Amino acid sequence: MFLRLTDEQKMVQKTIRKFVEQELMPLESEVLRNEREGKPGISAEKLRELQLKAKKAGFWGINTPAEYGGADLGHLMQAIVTIEVSKTFVPFKFGGSADNILYYANEEQKKRYLIPTINGEKKSCFAMTEPGAGSDTRNIKMTAVKDGNEWVLNGEKTFITGGNEADFVMVIAITDKEMHQRSKGREGVTCFIVDRDMGWRSEFIHTMGEWGPASLIFENVRVPEENILGELHKGYQLGLEWIGFARWMVGARAVGTAERLLQMAIEYAKQRVTFGKPIAERQAIQWQIADSAVEIEAAKWLVLNAAFTLDQGEDNRHLASMAKLFGANMGNRVVDRVMQIHGGMGYTRELPIERWYREARLWRIYDGTDEIQRLIISRNLIKGNVKIGQYV
Repeated sequence: MFLRLTDEQKMVQKTIRKFVEQELMPLESEVLRNEREGKPGISAEKLRELQLKAKKAGFWGINTPAEYGGADLGHLMQAIVTIEVSKTFVPFKFGGSADNILYYANEEQKKRYLIPTINGEKKSCFAMTEPGAGSDTRNIKMTAVKDGNEWVLNGEKTFITGGNEADFVMVIAITDKEMHQRSKGREGVTCFIVDRDMGWRSEFIHTMGEWGPASLIFENVRVPEENILGELHKGYQLGLEWIGFARWMVGARAVGTAERLLQMAIEYAKQRVTFGKPIAERQAIQWQIADSAVEIEAAKWLVLNAAFTLDQGEDNRHLASMAKLFGANMGNRVVDRVMQIHGGMGYTRELPIERWYREARLWRIYDGTDEIQRLIISRNLIKGNVKIGQYV
């Protein structure tokens, strides 16, 4: 095994890090000010400007296939890039990408949805969660009833990231109730591509952090047959694939944020003097720094291993759950320690620590709660689907 990045990977990491430090971090004060005033952190125009700067540097469609104009760097590099970008809270993401399941579109759907999304002409979102159905997909209630060459959708989705801005949604709905019940939620549901102008509406959900998800309301929304994504009654598999990718990415975000926070704690501990000595010389502070550093490294390797396994074409769902569970909890512990090290200043809005504190708490909930990850991990081991020491 070679547990080091290649020279090419190091170059990409260095370039991204430089971009974050020079283009994004200088905007942090402005972002904090805007958010305190109830405004978006950065405008859509500014985001597009930053994306074009990144594109000139060769970063467009980090994991998008080359045939669609992307860099196609693979999942491992996607993880490394995510770690670096997560060292700032400036709401930025590289352009030129699309949801992983959108690549299952047929040729006509690719022309109408995939290509415009990659080019930044359209925005998408994915909707599976409902008010009574989060991790337990068997409780999905949204229905799609066939009527001629159309399907009529009724129901509500909630906590949908990007739902307020999306031009279209990839939504999961029950298309065969008996099949859905018989298969315990694994069949009988279908994924539909639904344009906003087909009739669904979104309502903003106010949260503890800066994340602004939406509820999507469907009332007799008529969707043409040709807007089925993938196979009829097989939408659950697409949902699993979407969520599986999102899970280890949560771990990557936690690692990047925790690294930045720990660096802030180290710098502050060297400067802050109590009783004649910098607090960096106090064992209570040293141990918090040491524990954080160890946990960050452990989470990082879980994330990189999950991404590497996916690049090999292997099933990484078990590893993704471990990366998400440990990474999310690690991030919460680190931000809590960093706030404690900063004392009262850490609790103020003059520093971004309290903002990250609120954001980090979400990591343990969305894309599968801690409890669901533990269920998945333990079930895989007990049933023998995964062996102890299987992943080396």
